[in-house]
Amino acid sequence: MSDAPVNAIPHTGSLSRRMMLIAAAWIAVLLLGGGIALDKTLTGQVTRNFDAQLSNLLNGMIASAEVGQDGEVFLNRPLGDQRLLEPNSGLYWQIRGDGHDDFPSRSLWDRSIDVRLDLIDKEPHAYDTTQFPTEPLRVMERSIRLPGSDTVWWFTVAERRAELDEQIGRVRRILVRSFVVLGLGLLVMAMLQTWLGLGPLRGVRLAIQKMRSSGANRVTEPLPLEVQPLVEELNGLLAHSERQAEEARTHAGNLAHALKTPLTVVMNAATARAEDLPDTVIREAAVMRRQVDHHLARARAVGRRAVGQARASVGESVEAVLRAVTVLYEKARFDLDGNRAAVVAIERQDLDEILGNLIENAAKYGGGSVFVTLDPTGEADWCEVWVEDDGLGIPAEERTRIFDRGARLDTGKPGTGLGLAIVRDVAEIYGGSVSLDESEDLGGLLVKLRLPRVRGKKS
Repeated sequence: MSDAPVNAIPHTGSLSRRMMLIAAAWIAVLLLGGGIALDKTLTGQVTRNFDAQLSNLLNGMIASAEVGQDGEVFLNRPLGDQRLLEPNSGLYWQIRGDGHDDFPSRSLWDRSIDVRLDLIDKEPHAYDTTQFPTEPLRVMERSIRLPGSDTVWWFTVAERRAELDEQIGRVRRILVRSFVVLGLGLLVMAMLQTWLGLGPLRGVRLAIQKMRSSGANRVTEPLPLEVQPLVEELNGLLAHSERQAEEARTHAGNLAHALKTPLTVVMNAATARAEDLPDTVIREAAVMRRQVDHHLARARAVGRRAVGQARASVGESVEAVLRAVTVLYEKARFDLDGNRAAVVAIERQDLDEILGNLIENAAKYGGGSVFVTLDPTGEADWCEVWVEDDGLGIPAEERTRIFDRGARLDTGKPGTGLGLAIVRDVAEIYGGSVSLDESEDLGGLLVKLRLPRVRGKKS
């Protein structure tokens, strides 16, 4: 049986490992590219220095060369390097002319350097050759016509490549060692940077663990600016959850308190075997039903708000409500005006319930005319819905009390007295508000419903 947790959250791998792999790849690419470029630069410089020595020897030969009366070339002074006098020393020179005997250095002994007599080059040129199987050579040669001679002479100097290859090998060994040390140092620095850079995330995890164990409800540890937005969102989520839990406790307490009195009345009547027990049960059951309906409406609104990204079209909701209310109040006249494209941050079901209560109250308690205006103010952040009727209105001193649960000014018409209370509570859950005023056009009650507009959208 697997020991993995049942509700394990899937992940996309280690962020540290990903950062280290990216750093290692970049370090490898940069070191490889830099190493190749530096190798070419340094080995080229070593080769140029080696060729410069051969060029100096070649120039010395040319400066010392003369043509005798017999037409043969000779050197009027010996060249300074002692190796030219030692057989097979690794440093050689040779002068060759078409139709003439080769004039070699003593170090060549019984060997000669191959020269292409058809290649005439007035500038020195260098190349590598393996014409001596056991002795790779670096050769520099130049063709020149000496004064007093019609012959083209090829001056050639050559030196064993062993010294050049040793210098290049030494440079490359230094480069490899240096770049290996540099690469390891960069990897260690990348590891430290990853460890220290991701340290704040570990700090957030430890802070959350501490919060769970200590009972704290916020992350208060100072953290870098890059992590601060995450902490703020986390604290906001914790505050949101805390508010929801507090609201749930409050609703449960309010509901228990509201049901306690009716249940006590019923229990007392039943215990005393009161004659009006049936009437008492019906009356108190109606009270309890009103309380349950009210708190269920609030609970549904809070639950839907928690989902987030709520949005509803005011025009579509009002038109749907008017179609339903028109059937119930056929004699009433309903007028609609304003911006029907307005969109507010509230769930459609809750918006229908709010508008249904307001428009039905206007039709029920008004004189027969209901006027609904959508978004009359055109504010950037808020959308208002005005519901007016031509009834008697509500006195200013009663406009606050009317929002209390069960409060009714006209008891001659059916109702529970919870309509405006539910409207106020649901609107406040979404950050909105409800206010009462007197209608200037119809003379009755004017209800102003104010709801937050969908952020970033002004319809």
